[in-house]
Amino acid sequence: MQQAMKAVRPRTVSLSRFLSLSVLFCTVLSGAAFAQAQSAGDEKKINDTISKLTLEEKIHMLSGSSMMASTGLQRLGIPAFRMSDGPVGAHIPPPSTAYAAGIGLAASWDRDLAVEIGTQIGRDARSRGASFLLGPGVNIYRDPLNGRNFEYFGEDPFLAGETAVGYIDGVQSQGVSATIKHYAANNSEYFRFTSDSVVSERALREIYLPAFEAAVRKAHVGSIMDSYNLLNGEHATANYHLNVEIAKQQWGFDGVMMSDWTATHDGVAAANGGLDLEMPFGVYMNEKTLLPAVKEGKVKESVIDDKIRRLLRDGYRFGWISHDPLDESIPRYSQQGRIAALQGAREAIVLLKNGSGLLPLDPNKVKTIAVIGPDAFPAIPTAGGSGQVPTFSEVSALKGISDRLGVGVNVLYDRGVPKLSILAMRSGFMLAPDKFVPGLTVETFDNPQFTGTPVATRTEMTANSGQNMLDNPDMAEMINSITPEQLMAFMSMGGPQRYSRWTGYYFARAPGNFVVFVENQGKYRLLIDGQAVIDHSEIPKFALAQRVVPLTPGPHKVVLEVLGAPQFGEGTLKIGIAPEGTLVNQSAIDMAKKADAVIVAVGYNADIETEGADREFQLPPGQDELIEKIAAANPNTVVTVTAGGSVDASRWIDRVAALLQNWYPGEEGGTALAEVLFGDVNPSGRLPISWEKSLKDNPSFAYYYPTRER
Repeated sequence: MQQAMKAVRPRTVSLSRFLSLSVLFCTVLSGAAFAQAQSAGDEKKINDTISKLTLEEKIHMLSGSSMMASTGLQRLGIPAFRMSDGPVGAHIPPPSTAYAAGIGLAASWDRDLAVEIGTQIGRDARSRGASFLLGPGVNIYRDPLNGRNFEYFGEDPFLAGETAVGYIDGVQSQGVSATIKHYAANNSEYFRFTSDSVVSERALREIYLPAFEAAVRKAHVGSIMDSYNLLNGEHATANYHLNVEIAKQQWGFDGVMMSDWTATHDGVAAANGGLDLEMPFGVYMNEKTLLPAVKEGKVKESVIDDKIRRLLRDGYRFGWISHDPLDESIPRYSQQGRIAALQGAREAIVLLKNGSGLLPLDPNKVKTIAVIGPDAFPAIPTAGGSGQVPTFSEVSALKGISDRLGVGVNVLYDRGVPKLSILAMRSGFMLAPDKFVPGLTVETFDNPQFTGTPVATRTEMTANSGQNMLDNPDMAEMINSITPEQLMAFMSMGGPQRYSRWTGYYFARAPGNFVVFVENQGKYRLLIDGQAVIDHSEIPKFALAQRVVPLTPGPHKVVLEVLGAPQFGEGTLKIGIAPEGTLVNQSAIDMAKKADAVIVAVGYNADIETEGADREFQLPPGQDELIEKIAAANPNTVVTVTAGGSVDASRWIDRVAALLQNWYPGEEGGTALAEVLFGDVNPSGRLPISWEKSLKDNPSFAYYYPTRER
């Protein structure tokens, strides 16, 4: 694979891009030289500053002053260093430019592109005053179910490392510290706060650490973010072997080791275990904990001094001490960024099937084209969580294709399948088995056994409520004003736990198989007629879970027992039931029959492929059926998949003419897709992952969850 790592170019590379790459190359060289030439004068200034700090002031600087900033000290002219998510676009504050997701960048196999996109993200960060960019993410793609695979650089350690080095060089050439994350072996989203990654030293060194090592040794990354999980029994934030012996001593890492947000659990253990900065607040590494620990000799003051030295070293290295990182001359809506985003989307697309030679389509022969599917419109530039980027503008598949073809071709559109919220409302739950009174009874209890008198009781017309706060773009507007107490409540870490039971009746009008789904990131159990159909009561696996269940005619009691809130806020909750075979719009089938070619855009979105939860290998409800029926109606069917990794294509892969993997393409994804479909750009992307025919083909199938039941 190392020999294959090269810049794979589209057919057309503009002169302006060639010149920009030349400039970037020179910039990165000068940035690398600057990084290696940390002056003795700066070190003297750092030591002088440390000598003037009181122990209390030092301890205060070991944690954040707000949700997205370190703690400064005005007395000595030390500013608070601001931070911004995230890996696929600097978006605090939003809106911003959304670039092709990390796995799409890896699919380009293009070092120059990684530098270019890193540079533009660094510029975006500077335009927002950020000192630290919280990216890139380089955790190894181990299983397609991981909800954050989209942020990362695939399954090959060399490819991930080379991509990361280019990205970091680009970001740091702009005077912004990259923050490589999540250190280490953070390869799933279920139980991400409490899971223990048990990894042999050899596997750690050969698979899970090489990208981090390359970031330190080759790119001189300014910051590393410790992950939430435990590694071999110790939390990453207190793991001396990981943070001190490997990163700081063996690799020579001289930057800041910061925690993921609320990933710290013990102030003394974290201080001695190599953590330099607890984010976002000093819940554990604070004066109450560390002041007596230093006085009692449990933590050496020299250990505290080293943490301050590292923070100040980054401040001097990148120039934050002498000037504000905010550069108001850089446009937040950046044309340079938009061009880089388009190039990233172009190079990310992977052609997985073209057996009939259907692609590229000839616009002179296609008079009517149908664009069908839930991911055709609106655009889905990124998946969810801290990697979600609210954009100034974005190009959907529908818009990109229509704009490319203009008035000469008739471009038709149909969503193909209903939204999950519509399916939830269509389910038509009733309050009683013998009365057609719509609604569900919701009882709230103070215990998970649902015993005693409910704390509260209400009626809901549908099970279609809430919002995943982590995916709410408006959250970024207030993120720097949140208090520690609000943060604890937001992350469901404070206050009394509540448990709710939703009860209703579903009427099956005829016997058959029914699609049943639940969208929720917390712990729950769905029962139909007393039998558990979806059980996430112990392991909250997928943000969206579905099953096919046989039902007889008549009423069926449906009970959802919610046993714990998601890890961020209350989250969404949807329950839906629909007869199998009825989810596809007949209008989409009729449209497909009239078209010369059909583009079916399927996949996930920011609600169901996201930070904080895993996602299923199967496409969301109705999408497999949609592909099958459209392909039966029109042999010239091209499928495009929006996903952070592989999906189950077994039902339809032999029925479609062509298949393109779109990943999460960023804000210009629709333009790039249209260029590929009509031959303007060669689909030069290559898979950075293995694509399983069946989930059982994945090597981690038997071990990814504690039990084999998926």
